[in-house]
Amino acid sequence: MNTVPTQHQRVLSGMRPTGRLHLGHYHGVLKNWVNLQHEYECFFFAADWHALTTHYEDPSLIESSTWEMVIDWLAAGISPGAAKIFIQSKVPEHAELHTLLSMITPLGWLERVPTYKDQQEKLKEKDLATYGFLGYPLLQSADILVYKAGMVPVGEDQVAHVELTREVARRFNHLYGREPGFEEKAEQAVAKMGKKNARMFRECRKKYQEGGDQDSLDVAQALLDSQQNISIGDKERLFGYLEGSGKIILPEPKSLLTPASKMPGLDGQKMSKSYGNTIALRDEPDEISKKIRTMPTDTNRVRRTDPGDPAKCPVWQFHEVYSDEDTKDWVQEGCRSAGIGCVDCKQPVIDAVLVELKPIQERAREYEEDMGTVKAIVESGNEAARDVARDTLEEVRKAMGIAYL
Repeated sequence: MNTVPTQHQRVLSGMRPTGRLHLGHYHGVLKNWVNLQHEYECFFFAADWHALTTHYEDPSLIESSTWEMVIDWLAAGISPGAAKIFIQSKVPEHAELHTLLSMITPLGWLERVPTYKDQQEKLKEKDLATYGFLGYPLLQSADILVYKAGMVPVGEDQVAHVELTREVARRFNHLYGREPGFEEKAEQAVAKMGKKNARMFRECRKKYQEGGDQDSLDVAQALLDSQQNISIGDKERLFGYLEGSGKIILPEPKSLLTPASKMPGLDGQKMSKSYGNTIALRDEPDEISKKIRTMPTDTNRVRRTDPGDPAKCPVWQFHEVYSDEDTKDWVQEGCRSAGIGCVDCKQPVIDAVLVELKPIQERAREYEEDMGTVKAIVESGNEAARDVARDTLEEVRKAMGIAYL
């Protein structure tokens, strides 16, 4: 049973379009997405605007890379029936919310995001002295907040971006959630819950606000989730009333930490196109076999008869991902005693990778031959995403006094 509060049951995640994906993407992101789509309401998007923050000088590959990436998503098991797949730039509400949030976001908040200076250092060959690059964490915030996503799957290096989003949402709600007659409207909404539930809500609210009782906050939030006779607007009002703020227009998301990918590159470093050490999901079987057979091994094994140490060999890291305990024991014993050669050691990895990728590649070929279906899936996702985003922007404009009703 899913015990996540209703306001946190929507997941939002995106990926910059880099073309065909590799095993690092599959083990680090896609397998997690496949699982999440069956537990939450998921929105997965191609972050083409984000790609422009670092590749604005040569955007020629962004469109083709987007389609290649989406094919790999679908082939890996992302289901258009379980998740919304869309393209960021096809939902202009992302940009509008980004603009509106930029009006209230202190410059210092963006300058202190850890990845801002880190990326400038790593990408010295690019001119990143642009507003787009400085503001991309705020665009990420808009990506999340426009869907009122409660959960954002991220690695540890991205937690700071979600924290910024929480700060932006908190500031927005503080500035614009204090609607005229807020407390009166909140009390009217409490009364609609019925005497017993209203009494419980007020008791929990008092315990939380006066004593910081987290359990009381959880109980009251669960109570609000279960209410069928109050409107969504009243619920948002009461979530804010409960916590002592104004109406919650933009809910604060939570980081959903994803396990770090254990999938190394062919040279033992992180698998990355920039290192030239990848196995793409759609590499031909012969190419995959060749890449693994030519992987570097323990440098102490100069000859077949030399004993080795698996801990010093990149191939062992592949065994840790793909091999069962019996195979790993065979590798440990055979390598240390020189009972097996490096070619022998690599074959089980080759076999396991090919088995894993075979169904993915078969599905990918089907999508490659039917791009009309791929584009229809994305167009449907674009429309579904816009429907949600439009509703959020209507609330935001109204709160900021520019609805012009």
